[in-house]
Amino acid sequence: QEQLDESGGGLAQAGGSLSLSCSDPGRTFSNYAMGWFRQAPGKEREFVAAITLHSTSTYYTDSVKGRFTLSRENTKNTVTLQMDSLKPEDTAVYYCAAATKPTCNTTTRGGYDVWGQGTQVTVSS
Repeated sequence: QEQLDESGGGLAQAGGSLSLSCSDPGRTFSNYAMGWFRQAPGKEREFVAAITLHSTSTYYTDSVKGRFTLSRENTKNTVTLQMDSLKPEDTAVYYCAAATKPTCNTTTRGGYDVWGQGTQVTVSS
């Protein structure tokens, strides 16, 4: 089920920055845990970052810690993944996901039931 709207992907040079946004006018994101996943060619979709209900905690995969920041702005019903110090290995299709049902699995695909269509991020060396 793909219903979330993602934007902000594109091309960046290594060391540069991109900001990905996720929104859905039909949902209130503040009611859900939200996550970002990515899938590189020939690889499985992997967890990138998550923010829990009420934004009490954020989680990041080790490879992006200190470089990526996930935040939500409830007044705009938007979550944003700020990606700094990009590396070529960050190249992938990035997917936003929402957990509309209670879950403890905020770092696994199984914890999410609504997804976006994906946005391409390409980092050149």
